Amino acid sequence: MSTQQLQELVDDAQRIVFFGGAGVSTESGIPDFRSAQGLYSQVYRRDLSPEEIISHSFLERDPATFFDFYREKLIYPEAQPNAAHLKLAELERAGKLLGVVTQNIDGLDELAGTHHVAELHGTVMRNYCVRCHRQYGRDFVYHSTGVPHCEACGGMVRPDVVLYEEGLDPGVVEKAERWISQADLLIVAGTSLRVYPAAGLLHYFRGQHLVLINKTPTPADAAAALVVHAPVGEVMGALEVR
Repeated sequence: MSTQQLQELVDDAQRIVFFGGAGVSTESGIPDFRSAQGLYSQVYRRDLSPEEIISHSFLERDPATFFDFYREKLIYPEAQPNAAHLKLAELERAGKLLGVVTQNIDGLDELAGTHHVAELHGTVMRNYCVRCHRQYGRDFVYHSTGVPHCEACGGMVRPDVVLYEEGLDPGVVEKAERWISQADLLIVAGTSLRVYPAAGLLHYFRGQHLVLINKTPTPADAAAALVVHAPVGEVMGALEVR
């Protein structure tokens, strides 16, 4: 593992952006999506695929099954930030991190103390009433049964998560594009870089060094200054912030 080379790049950088995928949170006990043990390799009740269930049309058609699946497979209330999340918060406090762009919905970056986070796919930490837009936290949905309903108006309370068939928030995408375009070091970690439009954000990088940390190869490996095939928390946790 090229720890020393990564350390030198981090030491020299002034504007770091970290772009993370599901592999960032696996060391916190949250499974990824596309590995052999990932969420998409599973079959849910009635032979439903996870990709079918976490879609806008399925939420509209069968909200009870959607929320059963959502509570069981997408909310991990016991999960805690791992070494990668904690190191990013430390880099932000030191003034070296512009922001974290994440495909994850677990909220662990904020829990670790990072303030500048662009959540491309939303977060389980936020939920809202589809009728009156009253806001609710993660635990309101997690501890509910069946379809959660708003205490104010009775409307359905849904997660502020981007489902299949829904578009990304333009404001969040713009923020991610701006940060990446301003970075002098872009660390891409725990993502296959095969999911668009998120993977396309790398085209906005104009900085000096691209680093890829992932257990398996990605389509962008050839363009990187450094490629590390190792667990993200192990790699990031070994860094010194100075």
